[in-house]
Amino acid sequence: MLRIGQGYDLHRCVSGRELWLGGVHLPSPWGLQGHSDADALLHAITDAVLGALALGDIGQWFPDTDERWRGASSALLLRQVLDDPRVSCWQLINLDCTVITEKPKLAPHIPAMREAIAALFRCQPERISVKAKTNEQQDAIGQGAALAAQAIVLLCDMADYPED
Repeated sequence: MLRIGQGYDLHRCVSGRELWLGGVHLPSPWGLQGHSDADALLHAITDAVLGALALGDIGQWFPDTDERWRGASSALLLRQVLDDPRVSCWQLINLDCTVITEKPKLAPHIPAMREAIAALFRCQPERISVKAKTNEQQDAIGQGAALAAQAIVLLCDMADYPED
């Protein structure tokens, strides 16, 4: 049995915060506003996994009204979802992600993001695709006021698909 899910996330860019994307800390004079570490890429991935299995969304699992999640690592949140018994019986076939931002330039950081995401899924990086796009200086993203991420995941029942 196969399941497909898609996720999307957007955060405002603000000074005074660290920038985390795909579980990797990026050098930047600004970060993303949010209750957790605001890693928009891992948030989109988490929503894609939850959506594939009809288990709600990241806001239902980790509400911003719950102080336990203030400043939490998005990698920890995704790992908690992946370890849930309703999720852990599924194997990642592949994950395709896009980060939309004008800066910083992400190309030098994509290999590290792929490695970090693969480690969370306990799979080979060859199953993880991360791409970077700009909005050609249009809208809030193009003006540098926000960053967005999209993710599509394909999962298979582990009984049907061998692990790496």
